[in-house]
Amino acid sequence: MRRFFRNPVRLVPFAFLVPILLGTGLLMTRWATVQHQRPPLITALFTATSAVSVTGMAVTDTPNYWSGGGLLVITLLTQLGGLGILTAAALVILVVSRQLGLRNRLLVQAETAEFGLGDVGRLLRRIAVTVFACEAVMTAVVAGRLWLTYDYPPGRALWSGVFHAVQAFNNGGFALYSDGLIAFNRDPWVSLPLAFGAIVGGLGFPALFEAAREWRQPTRWAVSTKLTIWGTVVLLLLGFAGLLAAEWTNAETIGAYDARGKALASFTQIAMSRTGGFSVLDISALQEESYPLLIVLMFIGGGSASTAGGIKVSTFFLLGFTIWAELRGEPDVTVGHRRVATASQRQAVTVALLSVALVTVGTMALLLLTEGVPFVSALFEITSAFSTTGLTVGLAGTLPESGQLALTVLMFIGRVGPLTLGSAIALNTRRRLYRYPQEQPVVG
Repeated sequence: MRRFFRNPVRLVPFAFLVPILLGTGLLMTRWATVQHQRPPLITALFTATSAVSVTGMAVTDTPNYWSGGGLLVITLLTQLGGLGILTAAALVILVVSRQLGLRNRLLVQAETAEFGLGDVGRLLRRIAVTVFACEAVMTAVVAGRLWLTYDYPPGRALWSGVFHAVQAFNNGGFALYSDGLIAFNRDPWVSLPLAFGAIVGGLGFPALFEAAREWRQPTRWAVSTKLTIWGTVVLLLLGFAGLLAAEWTNAETIGAYDARGKALASFTQIAMSRTGGFSVLDISALQEESYPLLIVLMFIGGGSASTAGGIKVSTFFLLGFTIWAELRGEPDVTVGHRRVATASQRQAVTVALLSVALVTVGTMALLLLTEGVPFVSALFEITSAFSTTGLTVGLAGTLPESGQLALTVLMFIGRVGPLTLGSAIALNTRRRLYRYPQEQPVVG
């Protein structure tokens, strides 16, 4: 057993599993529900997994099913899951003992995509300050808007601001309203802070810190930062244009809004569809052509070492550059005058293909476990669970326990799988002292 845990990466799944089980236990108590009745095990397990994996998918009417205590548990689990279980634990150790041992430093590096033995304590402090500062700003803006414009009592406005700020930055998606944030989709003082919070949280700390440090000279950014930042911009713009065009005349979503309202609602929904998880539009009422767009965006997800899920933006665009180089017959894959290592290309292909396989198997399993479920709906729910987005067409709450359990497993795999796989590959790279003769199989 000791040899198994010698590699710090192997602790990541267990680190996420412990709070899921603890959260399940807390949510199964009577005080966690409005009716003061014990919820079914699968409901508590599904909700706890959704919170820790920062998915936000729900099988209940969140504000009317869970009590204030239950919502507080969901908030804490989301914050813990978004910040990172190992990162949060290391922060506690750092505060208590003011120093980190080598093993704890390795654990943090496995979770934050930092593989050098630099000043991990300083990195942890920057992460904590960034997270809580962003959440504080969002809380102040949203709570102030709800208090001054919507006549919320100060206490309720503050609680709503805190809850949604934590969910937004951590790319959670739970909401205190039964219909998500549809009521605020034309209010820029509520929707835009939460949308930008989800975007910043989804960039990932390595890219975010480097971009902030070298904001005057983007050409000096590392390849992964360039792929993440510019890739995010491209996906947001293309997604915004696509959703706006598809839904422009849809009376059930944005068809009745003016041009400003259509643009605001479409942008916010696209920002949330890349693992943010809030429903700004009625997802079940979208046009058919909008679903493939959202599925692709959910599958890609956000940045590496971020609160977002998916195969990651850098992985997706690295695959694009690899295909482009192959089509042009280039011997090397280059991004921004930098040659990309072959190992990174192989890692990207591995992560992408394994993710496609998981979504495919999950979709097939959901179709087999349930009857009468449309294929697109099943694919949408499975992709949303695997990418830890949390958007739903209303299917999750109607599934039998076997279907909900399948989504639970996908949410857990989607949160720890790419993280564990990517870190394991990076930490376990080794060189052979010999090479076999080369041969070129026929491809295509």
